[in-house]
Amino acid sequence: MNVPIPELGADPASPFPAPASALREPDGLLAYGGDLSPTRFLNAYRRGIFPWFTEGDPILWWSPSRRAVFRTDGVHLASRLRRQLRNSGWTVRADTAFADVVAGCAAPRAGQSGGTWITVDMQAAYLALHRLGHAHSIEVFDGGRLVGGLFGLSFGHMVCGDSMFSAESGASSLALAALALRMQAWGWPLLDAQVPNAHTRRLGVDTWPRRAYLEALASLRDRPAEPGSWRDRFGEVAAADACAPRPA
Repeated sequence: MNVPIPELGADPASPFPAPASALREPDGLLAYGGDLSPTRFLNAYRRGIFPWFTEGDPILWWSPSRRAVFRTDGVHLASRLRRQLRNSGWTVRADTAFADVVAGCAAPRAGQSGGTWITVDMQAAYLALHRLGHAHSIEVFDGGRLVGGLFGLSFGHMVCGDSMFSAESGASSLALAALALRMQAWGWPLLDAQVPNAHTRRLGVDTWPRRAYLEALASLRDRPAEPGSWRDRFGEVAAADACAPRPA
């Protein structure tokens, strides 16, 4: 690959370049190559780095100059959406349908071109991390039917969200609101959303300089938290509870 960025070593534990050395254009491109092993994945995320590439490309690793971050007390649902979700009767669970959530996130979206970044190899990597207790899914159900959700990685008191999907309008927003509610209760203040988009902006995402994000990440990533399934810890959240107004 003829770009001015370093190639990662073959050893999954080989170090990443410093995030500050990432390119300005395209913003955040840091390195290429390596693999998608759990060791490499976790080393990357713990340093504010994530993979993003499409089928046929080499593995590309990124740390953008501006980072999308949700404060778990700052997720915003518009009044109309909040009313819709409160009346939906939907429920939210965790780690009961991880593969289905990843597949839903990987499915083509309306108007999407160029293929998904959640390739077959990426799906396999996330499933391996899930089996090790590091990757989690937040799932929205209408009765027994999965209607939306999100997935990402967790370590220490930090969650790094990777993708979300909705088969029914508002489902991914509910998944985010329920996750933020649980994280608040656990004392986990921040949810990484990588790069902002129109949807996350509507939900209240902040955009932080890389340095500020990395400082916050360093303060949260090593706090004690055992990996493992969130199924019991997360429990079940009713849509009405996830969308209830929060104290000011």
